[in-house]
Amino acid sequence: MKGKTASIRLMLFAAMFAALTAVAGQIAIPLPPVPITLQTLVVMLAGSVLGARWGATSIAVLILLAAFGVPVLSGGSGGLAILVGPTAGYIWSWPLAAFLIGWWTERMAPRLHFWRLALVHFIWGTALINLVGMSWLVLGAGLDWRVALATGVLPFIPGDIIKVLIASSIALSLYRAYPIIDKKHAG
Repeated sequence: MKGKTASIRLMLFAAMFAALTAVAGQIAIPLPPVPITLQTLVVMLAGSVLGARWGATSIAVLILLAAFGVPVLSGGSGGLAILVGPTAGYIWSWPLAAFLIGWWTERMAPRLHFWRLALVHFIWGTALINLVGMSWLVLGAGLDWRVALATGVLPFIPGDIIKVLIASSIALSLYRAYPIIDKKHAG
């Protein structure tokens, strides 16, 4: 029964993170071609708090809801068009980012430190998401690499660094107060 209770608990946390990601998308500053939201911050938290499997699952649920038209993305958008539009690369990278952040966090969990976690968040939560998003702007939306970099990445770096620091601080505090990731539930 203990294993079943833990699974239900993790499913509830994954649903909560999907909901938090949706809420974070409702606070959006339109900046074409990519709006500013707090969704990447929640993606980082999903991975580092829930671990690889459940962090990625929570974000995949959000994308599935968006595919069915539920307004869970930036500014209340949803539907298949947004999942193939200019911001699609960023959105599709989120489950991978949450998984990789969670994978690294699971391995560091006994020795979790702020700067290690910040580095993981920066590499997988900022660099990976921006790289995939910029690549989609070039390949899927037809922008030049320089234009994609200048409009889809560089303006967001200062905010992304702030999100990394906030996510690392929150995740570390949550881990110390209520560790969800442990040897029994990792992976």
